[in-house]
Amino acid sequence: MPDKPGVSDVAGSRELILGRIRERLGRNAANGVTAGQAVAAYLAARAAGPRPAIAGDLVAAFRARSEALASTVDMVDDMADAPLAVAAYLAAHGLPGKAVCVPEFAHLDWRAAGIDVVARAAVDGDLVGISGCFRAIAETGTLMLFTSPATPATVSLLPETHIALVSATALVAGMEEAWTAARAEFGPLQGFPRAINFISGPSRTGDIEQTIVLGAHGPYRVHILIVR
Repeated sequence: MPDKPGVSDVAGSRELILGRIRERLGRNAANGVTAGQAVAAYLAARAAGPRPAIAGDLVAAFRARSEALASTVDMVDDMADAPLAVAAYLAAHGLPGKAVCVPEFAHLDWRAAGIDVVARAAVDGDLVGISGCFRAIAETGTLMLFTSPATPATVSLLPETHIALVSATALVAGMEEAWTAARAEFGPLQGFPRAINFISGPSRTGDIEQTIVLGAHGPYRVHILIVR
């Protein structure tokens, strides 16, 4: 069997494809900044289409929609309260008191809550992953996550149970606000992260006899902890 392509091979292919696109568009270092600014101006000026109204406040709307998608939702007053809330969730579901988390939450006092939490990317065998999220979308009950060395995607995608710690300030009404925030955060010059993941409840499929099965391609539990 042929060897699988390495990271450098994939990166080289990606740059080759993007280089050809830039060549066809006439993009280069001299006009790239101006072109990026023109795109940003177009997006900012574009009128939004009709949208459904959000009933109640964003937290209530996000919670209702998330629970309709089979996520579970809890709330705490402060990020320092998160370890105890996570410990209670794990105990209530008979899950092991150990997990991996993104580095952002390494400082929390997990040990005092009786949980063994390590800040690293998830690997095969990790059953619980604790992530943050960039934005939480009330209209669809969706978590918007970016990948980076500080936010490894495996933490939210590989373990059977995904726990997301979400600041109430990260809630937005819809996709429009989420993408506006992303463009403001990263900008046309810095560039977007390698991947953007949208998570709307546990992984599911209905491929076999149209029977919904949870956890087919990722976590079959998604627990969202909103920090007021």
